[in-house]
Amino acid sequence: MTTVPDDVKETVVNRFNEELKKPVRLVFFTQEMECPFCTQTRQMIEEVATFSDKISLEVYDFVKDKDTADELGVDKIPALAILGEKDFGLRFFGIPSGYEFQTLIEGITLVSSEDSQLPEPVKAALTKAATKPVLIQVFVIPTCPVCPVLGAMAFQYAVTNDNISVSIVEIAEFPHLANKYDVIGTPKTVINETTQFEGLVPPAEFINFIQKAAQGSPTGILPTI
Repeated sequence: MTTVPDDVKETVVNRFNEELKKPVRLVFFTQEMECPFCTQTRQMIEEVATFSDKISLEVYDFVKDKDTADELGVDKIPALAILGEKDFGLRFFGIPSGYEFQTLIEGITLVSSEDSQLPEPVKAALTKAATKPVLIQVFVIPTCPVCPVLGAMAFQYAVTNDNISVSIVEIAEFPHLANKYDVIGTPKTVINETTQFEGLVPPAEFINFIQKAAQGSPTGILPTI
């Protein structure tokens, strides 16, 4: 079953041919009786895995392969871990459809290159900001054109600093998390359960939030930008 339009496929295949450097493992979690979005997500990931011989796909059962899920920090499905020769902490929960397909492609490209391509001053700021483990959760929806921009930025930060891990969460598929984190607009970002903001923020401001979260300093919610 084809889930990616031909013109999009051609663009992505060309990009992968030019930019993928090292092998990428797409590790997908579903279950024997697949959840409503698990089948669609698996079909999409299976197709994307054919776009380059540098991409391999592994499919696990969330229940039967609990040890593997726990090892990769997967606590809900559908879930995808984007791994390279090392684990940079890039995760996607839900189906990466609509605008979020861009986020998936960015994640694969970043992991393969092992280079965030951020300016050196930004890399230095991230090194200083996250001296302790930081989990960035970015809540998104497929129809949000701004969400992939923030998601890609967060993925870049995870590739830059091993203390940072990122979970992109397609919030419509996990309504209990929408309630828990009071998600009324997207993108919404929650860092270490203590720091949160809404909308797209400049890199310097994002890094400042990361530093506050690493230090355990809570912040409130910013207006959507």
